[in-house]
Amino acid sequence: MKIAVLGTGTVGRVLAGAFAALEHEVVMGTRDPEGTAGRTRPDMMGGPPFKEWRAAHRNIRLETFAGAAGAAEMVVNATKGAGSLDALGAAGAARLAGKVLMDVSNPLDFTQGMPPVLNPVNTDSLAERIQRAFPGAMVVKTLNTMNAGLMVNPGKIAGGDHTVFVSGDDDTAKATVAELLQALGHRDIIDLGDITSARGAEMLLPLWLRIYAALGIPDFNIKVVRKVE
Repeated sequence: MKIAVLGTGTVGRVLAGAFAALEHEVVMGTRDPEGTAGRTRPDMMGGPPFKEWRAAHRNIRLETFAGAAGAAEMVVNATKGAGSLDALGAAGAARLAGKVLMDVSNPLDFTQGMPPVLNPVNTDSLAERIQRAFPGAMVVKTLNTMNAGLMVNPGKIAGGDHTVFVSGDDDTAKATVAELLQALGHRDIIDLGDITSARGAEMLLPLWLRIYAALGIPDFNIKVVRKVE
């Protein structure tokens, strides 16, 4: 499958690398390909400079948002939540129309200091705003409730027996995303329902941040335990 990953931060890099390892044709999208390709400083999370990362992933092309989305069969929004609508707007509604748009971002608002708050929250979600802004795309919210490492290597803890959620209006799109999640090693996938259910998935982030602060490590996740009849 031809997959465009929009965003070149930690999440975008991890997902792009994992999809390429699964033998998908992957292209990354950024606002300024030349500037991104030339970055020689560590990223915000202390990861290697993009130039160094790219040298180890020569099979992954770097394009503008529009260029990346244009030839893709699936588009992954791995941009920062505050800039997601602008990035997707740069990709272009026509280039997103008819495609699965997997949204892994979170609407974190840092303007009030730390820890960040969600904006929007409760009566709306970033996933819904994306779906309204790009009605021709089939938005599926997923993977936003765990760190990047667990997104692509769920077996790192508990043998992968923890939960990932999907939300979206199109059942076929959700099935496509679920198949990709299974290929990454996810075993417990719960379909929460239509795109409005993404509110719940996004609202797990305040809890995630506080668990992170309490544990001091990001390698944890939620498991939904069911009653056995």
